[in-house]
Amino acid sequence: MEFTNLKQKLVKVEMVDQICMLTINHPPVNALNAEVIEELDQAIQRIRGEKGCRALIITGSGDKAFVAGADIKEFTSLDKEKAIQLSKKGQRIFANLAELEIPVLSAIQGYVLGGGLELALSCDIRVADDSAVFGLPEVGLGILPGYGGTQRLTRLIGTGKAKLLILSGEKFNAEEALQLGIIEKLVPKGQALPTVISLAKSIANKAPISVNKAKKAIDAASFLELEKGLELEAEMFGELCETEDKKEGVRAFLEKDRPIFTGK
Repeated sequence: MEFTNLKQKLVKVEMVDQICMLTINHPPVNALNAEVIEELDQAIQRIRGEKGCRALIITGSGDKAFVAGADIKEFTSLDKEKAIQLSKKGQRIFANLAELEIPVLSAIQGYVLGGGLELALSCDIRVADDSAVFGLPEVGLGILPGYGGTQRLTRLIGTGKAKLLILSGEKFNAEEALQLGIIEKLVPKGQALPTVISLAKSIANKAPISVNKAKKAIDAASFLELEKGLELEAEMFGELCETEDKKEGVRAFLEKDRPIFTGK
């Protein structure tokens, strides 16, 4: 069914079987112009409040591009203050996406450049098909990745490799992205979205509170000392043991039954 009360032109959202699908629908290459960014912001805010959604899939329309960066024409009038405001807006939107309690998965095909790669880096799990072409070409335009790319890529693959990709601005293919750890899975052309849908369904069938807390615990590992991270893990483990879903999961396992999780 269509996502509740969300009517947009360039960012389409629908929900089927507890899975939200967000599609950047701005042909030919799904560029992130000001209107797309605004609709993306609104969509993420609505998804955050949608209690029935257990996983979010992000993809781009067509097979030419996931998202081929920003609309460069909009950069011609930027001065320092406007550029800072634009950067902070993009960072905020992508941070809101990354901080959703539900898992965010991206199905990637075609060009994944600039802001498109920064969008993908804000997702929890990235699956690309072998048509994907990645890159952060901003330095060739006299700028740098401004929607979180310098920070998220460095945390994901390390300082040296991040410098290699950002400072050269060179494109790289999906196999290289897999080797670098930028994507989690590489599939044949046309199979990224079906693969991600199958994965999202598997996640949606698990206990939603457990999934949410596991995501938080994993994310915390990037900034907490090990001792603090372990303390957080134990606290969340204890909280989960008081949920109805834990009782249901244990019951189903012992009785060789299929669990039905309610998120309570």
